[in-house]
Amino acid sequence: QLQLVESGGGLVQPGGSLRLSCAASRLILDYYAIGWFRQAPGKEREGVSCISSSGGRTNYADSVKGRFTVSRDIAKNTVYLQMNSLKPEDTAVYYCAALRASSSAYTSLERADFDLWGQGTQVTVSS
Repeated sequence: QLQLVESGGGLVQPGGSLRLSCAASRLILDYYAIGWFRQAPGKEREGVSCISSSGGRTNYADSVKGRFTVSRDIAKNTVYLQMNSLKPEDTAVYYCAALRASSSAYTSLERADFDLWGQGTQVTVSS
């Protein structure tokens, strides 16, 4: 019911691309914004991207702006994070998370704002 499942992680060369998927229930997609976060060993979990429940607004961290794209496919109950021009510093465990918001246009990159979390998928960018 209320769960998120990430997939699509793996090993990719610098400059390569990867697409992560976050499977969620229709209920979550209707009422929750979906965020992507990442955490490297020894570092804090940081917000990467977010898409509003309406799908009409997106938000990105400065470090990934212009390289990453978040999108929704309601028919497949899935939110995607397309990652292009990957760099070694993108290496981390990536998590999707859900935020219940009062506005369908609301987005956030704040970890404390999110109510539900997936288990994470490893992304490694290396030669």
